[in-house]
Amino acid sequence: MLVRFTIENYLSFREKQVFSMIPGKGSLKPYHKTTPVKGISVLKTGVVFGANASGKSNLINAIDFGRKLVLKGTKPEQPIVTNLYKLDKNNLIKPTYIEYEIQHKGKNYAYGFIVNAKEIVDEWLFEIYKTGETKIFERKNAIEYDLDFLFKKNKLPEEKQFLEFTAKGTPRNQLFITQIRNTNMADNVTDIQDIFNVIDWFQNTLNVIYPGTKNISKKFELHKDTNLQQVFKDMLEYFDTGIDGIEFKEVDFEKMDIPTEVKEDIKNDLFSEKSEKTSAFLSNPQDDKYYVISKIDDLSVQAKLLKTKHKVVNGGYELFDLKDESDGTRRIMDLIPLVIDFFRGGNVFVVDEIERSLHPNLVRDFFEFMLDKCENVNSQLIVSSHEATLLTQKLLRKDEIWFAVKDKEGATKLHSLEDYRVRFDKEIMKDYLLGRFKGVPKLGNRNLLDIYPISE
Repeated sequence: MLVRFTIENYLSFREKQVFSMIPGKGSLKPYHKTTPVKGISVLKTGVVFGANASGKSNLINAIDFGRKLVLKGTKPEQPIVTNLYKLDKNNLIKPTYIEYEIQHKGKNYAYGFIVNAKEIVDEWLFEIYKTGETKIFERKNAIEYDLDFLFKKNKLPEEKQFLEFTAKGTPRNQLFITQIRNTNMADNVTDIQDIFNVIDWFQNTLNVIYPGTKNISKKFELHKDTNLQQVFKDMLEYFDTGIDGIEFKEVDFEKMDIPTEVKEDIKNDLFSEKSEKTSAFLSNPQDDKYYVISKIDDLSVQAKLLKTKHKVVNGGYELFDLKDESDGTRRIMDLIPLVIDFFRGGNVFVVDEIERSLHPNLVRDFFEFMLDKCENVNSQLIVSSHEATLLTQKLLRKDEIWFAVKDKEGATKLHSLEDYRVRFDKEIMKDYLLGRFKGVPKLGNRNLLDIYPISE
């Protein structure tokens, strides 16, 4: 689970801002909190509201930036692609600060780094408790490492030597945990499980979904007993899409008209020993079709083309491709794998503009559906949204509602509804739209617009 995320000097985040999933003092909706890990619970839902260009999507982009840096790393002698706050020249010479506080494998961790275009300046990993913390490793000035805790766990001289060798061999532009991920560490040391736990969280727990994502697969864990056709049929009927089911047609994965790098990314992830994912959804912009790609064994994958079924008036069914369906139906189909994995537990979904192409009533019902059934589930759904119908305390707790606001200098500030004195029974949507909680557009004077029809 995500406990807190801190960001500084990245896109519209000029000063350090903290997005927290730690519950506030409110006692309502206790089932919205996860099972405590060493005394610490977190919220299962977070919704970030704000005007256009307020920084909502930048928050999600920042979360994803760190995920990609951990899992993909940086090629040798290549610059790290950073996105600094550009509206203050002083920030152009400052590094970016990112920290994730997470829960995983029964422990609480704080993992973060300070980075510029040339190098990882600092990097750290701590196990955190309610009353203190333990340093697992720390990196300073790109090349100085404190590995004392790891040396205590790995006492043999050759183990210490291997850890030191790995640290010294980590390029300046590479994270230490990325170097460990790409090195055969498990066969050479006794115990660096804490680092493996953090890597596993980025690889198998954190999922980031954008509204217009194309040709990027959405990987998910599919149990053998999951009837995928039935799950899709039930969900598509529930959300009133007019679809009466789906069918799969097997196709040759290698002959699919998708970029080679996408195919390699899918296979590498499905075949990785560290990955828990067994299948992937792929929305392919080349032919505008939808595929399910599954691992058959350790060497091969199977690809199936998904088609939707519609009843014909005079009997029977007609099969449609994804391109024949509405944008809203496609968006629902993108969210179905999320639903499957959310209720399986142990997943964090971060979704940008969840309402894209969806009716307001459907968005509201989607959240009600997820939250009504989440009592015994430990997963998180964190989204950005413009959908004001979600702004109700009948649905969300105050500490689950966040606002992104830009100041006069174009810098994003984050704050929660928990910061305001609002009664638990007060409806807040009207106050939000009137600007009480900020996060709404400040429109100009339309009478000052000098717009005239062009005369012939």
